[in-house]
Order: sequence, then structure tokens, then C-alpha cells
Amino acid sequence: MGRHLDTVAAFFKGIGFKYQVDEAKGLVQMGFSGKSGNWTAAADVKQDRGILIFYSIASIKVPEKARAAASEYLTRANYGLVLGNFEMDMSDGEVRYKTSISVGEKGKLTDDLISPVVLTNFGTMDRYLLGLMAVAVGGKSPAEACREAEEKAVD
Repeated sequence: MGRHLDTVAAFFKGIGFKYQVDEAKGLVQMGFSGKSGNWTAAADVKQDRGILIFYSIASIKVPEKARAAASEYLTRANYGLVLGNFEMDMSDGEVRYKTSISVGEKGKLTDDLISPVVLTNFGTMDRYLLGLMAVAVGGKSPAEACREAEEKAVD
């Protein structure tokens, strides 16, 4: 494996996560269970550019009729976020939260750099997932769902 991919895999091993490595694609993949539900996650290591992109992928796909409302919800959520962003594939309704870091081709990726990329990602997906589901399948207004998600984050 490449040194950055090795470092990322070692990070997950060190925190006790079960994961799978796809060397050909530069991915470390796993499942995650938060307070709001379960989802899949993937660390995408761009070895040649020294970039780590970490995704949490929502367990539901937003139905076509709810994608405009879900897009508004995700835009509202993104507005106050410092590290990372939500994105939705408008063609199939897949929603994911993305965080990333660049250390450059010759830089060193360390646990101290990986940790906030991963932990912020998991925490943010967990905070907003129930609101996404409420908008996507429950018909809740994006503004109300986002307000509720952010109020819970303060508790």
C-alpha cells in the first residue's frame, strides 16, 4: 500500500474500527453507527497528491420528489459548517458528508491530522441525518429540520 493509505488504515486499526482496504482505488471503507442511525464511510486517499477525503454516506437515498427540499436542508446545514460540507447527487439522491485535508506529495499524514477529519465528519453526519430523513421522507420543512438539528447540537 502507499504510505498515506497505510497511515489511514493504521489510524482506524488504532481506534478499534473494522475496515476494508481497496488498494487499487486507494480506499479504506467501513460502516458506522451513530445516535441518529447507521451509514457507510470511506477514506479516499489520493496518494500522488497527498490528499485525504473522508466521506460519510447516508443510508437512505432521497426520493426524487423530495430532492429540492433536501437540497435546501443541506444548504442550510452547510452554511454554518467550518470543516466539510454536505453534497447530494441530484440524479440518484445519494447524500454524503465530506471532509478533507491536503498534506502535499511529500507531506506526512499523522493521526493528529486524520482525527479531526474523521471525527468531525462522523459527528456532523450524526447531527444532521435525522433532519435529512425527516425532510426526505417525512415532509418536514427544511428550515424547521435544520433548526432542530442545530438546537440538539448545542445540548
